[in-house]
Amino acid sequence: MLKTLKAELRARATEQRAQAAAAPGAAAQGRAAAEAARALIAGHLGGGTQAVVLAGYMPMRGEIDPLPVMQTHPGPVCVPVVVGRGRPLVFHRWTPQMPMVEGPFRALIPAIAEELTPGVLLVPLLAFDRRGYRLGYGGGFYDRTLAQLRAAGNILAIGFAHAAQEVPVVPTEPTDAALDVIVTGSEVFWPRQG
Repeated sequence: MLKTLKAELRARATEQRAQAAAAPGAAAQGRAAAEAARALIAGHLGGGTQAVVLAGYMPMRGEIDPLPVMQTHPGPVCVPVVVGRGRPLVFHRWTPQMPMVEGPFRALIPAIAEELTPGVLLVPLLAFDRRGYRLGYGGGFYDRTLAQLRAAGNILAIGFAHAAQEVPVVPTEPTDAALDVIVTGSEVFWPRQG
């Protein structure tokens, strides 16, 4: 039942995100989201942004573009790499000039693998709700990764999305990890749990 609910929502959310990415004003919303994310990260970290590793992602399939945030982050930046089914993501250093290659699931990853551990993550998603839950592609990679990173220390997981990706409720199971904050082109909000 839950798998069916998630699959149905995934199909609707994929179409909704594609429409949001193609809508008039999407570029302006993307710029507003990037500016809001930069301000959030700077405000959350105070003057320590140079020392904090930021994990972004290489946008695909209508995902909101985090590259403006990644390119202007004063500290190290990395992107996720899938190392196997059922395993957490690892993160490899990224710079704008770095050669990229196609990795699993057709995501671009750095050609040179230098592993970093992020303190702040920009997390892509298909849908999100006001409780901070996200719907991804169904592999559980970010859920496992956030659980692992949170067990090891303090992190900030930022859902980065088009405002149109919000849904009333994301169906969840015990292994689903909530985000700490969600940034769209129209607002930044700290989820309410429960």
